[in-house]
Amino acid sequence: MSTANTVTEQLTAAGRAIEHDSFAIIDAEVGAHAYSAAQWPIVRRMIHANADFEFNGLTDFHPAAVEAGLAAILGGGSRVVADVEMICVGLSASRLAHFGMRTHQFISDADVIEQAKAEETTRAVQAMRKAHRQGLIDGALVGIGNAPTALIELVRLIREDGARPALVVGMPVGFVSAAESKDLMAELDDVPWIVIRGRKGGSTLVVAAIHALLGLAEARQREGC
Repeated sequence: MSTANTVTEQLTAAGRAIEHDSFAIIDAEVGAHAYSAAQWPIVRRMIHANADFEFNGLTDFHPAAVEAGLAAILGGGSRVVADVEMICVGLSASRLAHFGMRTHQFISDADVIEQAKAEETTRAVQAMRKAHRQGLIDGALVGIGNAPTALIELVRLIREDGARPALVVGMPVGFVSAAESKDLMAELDDVPWIVIRGRKGGSTLVVAAIHALLGLAEARQREGC
């Protein structure tokens, strides 16, 4: 039996070597850390995506986050609901397809734009509401890397409307409400989350975190657990 992932690795030997060398450098420079064996591959890939070692410490996990994400992925037919198209484009189509997953985002839909104008909200708020109306949030991996208002609205949908995502990867970047939105998410006990504390974040980090989860899922799948 192979001991290496085949679906969630780089497609070429040269690409795999560069990625593995990068991970080894990160491991060496970080040294001891406070993350579990399941959490660290996620944080390491986030550091790799931005060459920013501050994510070692800024990244925070709900205790059930990794297992909840893996259960959703390995259950088959799950999905990623994103706040912006960048996340959907950044995620590997072949890796998602291996687990029967699809992506959804509504930020540029005409009805979302019109509703945002009519209610004087953001498109991100209306996009989250549309995803919830269509029943897409429940059981999904929800990735938010751009819009703090999307994460704030998701918290409201969870608290008031009973939305139940499998896992929230909440990493919006910015100066207005970004840190606050992640603090709100981290107050929730009944929905698992991964957040970056403070102002830092971004769609590339959401993509990195989800790719890391897909890699962990393939390893679990390969082991037959």
